[in-house]
Amino acid sequence: MTQKVNRERLTESELMARLKFTIGIILGLTLFGIVFVVLYSLIFVAQPLDAMSPIDQKFFELIIPLATFLTGTLSGIMLAKTDTKEKEDREEDPKE
Repeated sequence: MTQKVNRERLTESELMARLKFTIGIILGLTLFGIVFVVLYSLIFVAQPLDAMSPIDQKFFELIIPLATFLTGTLSGIMLAKTDTKEKEDREEDPKE
C-alpha cells in the first residue's frame, strides 16, 4: 500500500535558494507585522493632545532598531550572490 517516491536529491545551491526564500518570507512577514502594529497604534489608539505618551515613546525606541535590523537582514539575504564556482558548474553542465 505504501508507494516509494523517487525524489532527486537537491543540490547545495537549490537548498540555499529554498533557505533564502523561507527566511525572506519569515522576515518579510515579521517586518509587515511590525509596521501594521505601529500604524494601528498611531491611528486607532487614543493619544494625548500635547505629545506622545511615555509608553508609546518607549515602544518606538524598542521597535525602530528591530525594524532597521530586520530590513538590513532581509536586504542582505536577497542581495547575496552565489559562489562563482556554482556559476561555473551551471555553465559547464546545464540542465536540459
